Amino acid sequence: MMGLMMDRPLLTTEILKHAMRNFRHTEIVTRTVEGPIHRYTIGDAAKRIQKLANALSSIGVKKGDRIGVIGWNTYRQFELYYAVGGLGAILHTVNPRLGPENATFVINHAEDDYLFYDTTFAPLVAAMRPHLKSVKGYYVLTDAEYAGEAGDGAVAYEELIGGESESFDWPEFDENTAVAMCYTSGTTGDPKGVVYSHRALVLQSFAASLPTAMCMQEGDVLLPVVPMFHVNAWNTPYSCLMVGIKQVYPGPRLDGEGLYELFESEKVTYSAGVPTVWLGLLQYLEKTGKELPYLKKGLCGGSALPEALVRGFEKYGVELQQGWGMTEMSPIGTVNVLPPHIAKLPIDERLPYQLKAGRALPFVDMRIVGPDGHVLDCNGECEGNLQVRGPWIIKEYYKASAPTLTADGWFDTGDVATIDPEGFLQITDRSKDVIKTGGEWVSSIEIENAALLHPDVAQAGVIGVHHPKWQERPLLIVVKKEGARASAEGILEFIKPKLDKIAWPNAVEFVDAIPIGSTGKVLKTELRKMFKDYELPA
Repeated sequence: MMGLMMDRPLLTTEILKHAMRNFRHTEIVTRTVEGPIHRYTIGDAAKRIQKLANALSSIGVKKGDRIGVIGWNTYRQFELYYAVGGLGAILHTVNPRLGPENATFVINHAEDDYLFYDTTFAPLVAAMRPHLKSVKGYYVLTDAEYAGEAGDGAVAYEELIGGESESFDWPEFDENTAVAMCYTSGTTGDPKGVVYSHRALVLQSFAASLPTAMCMQEGDVLLPVVPMFHVNAWNTPYSCLMVGIKQVYPGPRLDGEGLYELFESEKVTYSAGVPTVWLGLLQYLEKTGKELPYLKKGLCGGSALPEALVRGFEKYGVELQQGWGMTEMSPIGTVNVLPPHIAKLPIDERLPYQLKAGRALPFVDMRIVGPDGHVLDCNGECEGNLQVRGPWIIKEYYKASAPTLTADGWFDTGDVATIDPEGFLQITDRSKDVIKTGGEWVSSIEIENAALLHPDVAQAGVIGVHHPKWQERPLLIVVKKEGARASAEGILEFIKPKLDKIAWPNAVEFVDAIPIGSTGKVLKTELRKMFKDYELPA
């Protein structure tokens, strides 16, 4: 016997319609690429989104077309999310930090029909244009005054939509229709395409907004520092509109001072970004003595949340939460919302829980698998490969030639992890970054986090280097804070009490900078190249 409920498609345009009915006076604020602050309401945005939908239709965009965008977090890119998807086309957010070669690859691989971009990226587009095979038109995300910066033949966004109607009849189609696509960062081979359906992103928005996840509600003010080209700013253009909260887009200025100005002027209560962003803001606060009177919570993802950041922001009354997910997961899989009996503990007792990746969102299944393929117990001790499945998790990569899932239908994340009896996930390392020493696995993340607690350490990265007896041993690579005088011996003595003896680094090397990838992660591949001939001291 089947249920007797209506079968209505879960489409992102329904989120827009819902916001128009209920939250049309809520603000969306942007620090524009040109400089001034732009401010309008959800009601204003909806009118412009419909103008854009009409404009896209007039230039020939149809269902299934791919629309590329290379842009900062701004109101114009926000409008593209809803107009492109509402037509049944697919918005392809291109990461400019991939560089010309990889960016050209993903645009050609996706077969983008049109390309939108901010003036900042005009030189990148100019370098790529001779090599782009499918792009039929170029549009710069600005008005006519600044369009000259965009290169030959580019049309200003405001000219594109200027004469169009503010009314559009949104079509209905299958909820499994593609709505957006992102590519992985390509640190190990070519970037791989992930294609999201309307259904997946609507369900992700519901789950991410729950009290046991991001817990967003009307009256909150969110500033997503995580870029829109990094898994759709962690899906916030959809989830924010679903719950009707004010959005503040930072544009191109992501330094500590620039972010602080918006946190203060717009009374931001919640933000989201990778650890390097949070570190920059913390250093700015410590240097200037400024406070954060409005910010209450921050979601930290992309790489492990260091203890030093949790303790640092605690002094300012800000709770940093660890989240975990992937491009392949739309992206959020877990958020660390502490149960009441743990949240009220003193920080030293609370930290071991707060530094975990959190518990799974509804409908996300997780399991730990050993090297022999057997599923391990979720006892917090058994460590193995993390595999996941769920309604917003990838089934296969775009144009994939090899299977993406395991034989029994799970996605192998490439992370090494444990899961405790309460459901808390602990990412111990990426499988390719685990240091294999004397038959044991050592977590590079654990050593990095211990080093970051040292008052003179600004950045830390750990790689395994060859050892004639133990196969590999840890090498700690450190960037000192400005003016710091820390020694290798002093740092080693500082971190030893915080680690098992097997995880003690065999050496510390100082560098001026640690390579950071396009999504804010330490590039271990580059560190390995830098130290490929390194010999450990006897």
